[in-house]
Amino acid sequence: MFTELMDHTAQGFDVLGAAVLVVGLVWSVVLAAGAWRRGGGRRAYQALRESFGGVLLLSLEVLVAADLIRTVAVAPTITNVAVLGLIVLIRTFLSFSLQIEIDGAPPWRRALTSGASVVARAARSSREGER
Repeated sequence: MFTELMDHTAQGFDVLGAAVLVVGLVWSVVLAAGAWRRGGGRRAYQALRESFGGVLLLSLEVLVAADLIRTVAVAPTITNVAVLGLIVLIRTFLSFSLQIEIDGAPPWRRALTSGASVVARAARSSREGER
């Protein structure tokens, strides 16, 4: 009973991760279209890169959560744990690479940033484009 519930939970996380990608892509394109109207192609490209990069990071986190639930609660075999370790290693590398692409600098070289400061910077940039 518990294993079946955890398997369904992991499937729910898989669906959520895919939905985050689809909805995030649509939202990123909408943001880029608005930036295109306000500031041209360069601003639209930057908005698309930053917003979809964040979407990719979020969806990777959700998909890793699904794999973690599946590995720990459903089928905790040595092979599954090794596969999970490899997935987490790849996800960490992807996340690190995406964060450098979004911020333009490695974590140890950029100023203290948080998700809130990135959103504030994007909003400020959007307001400057309206002027």
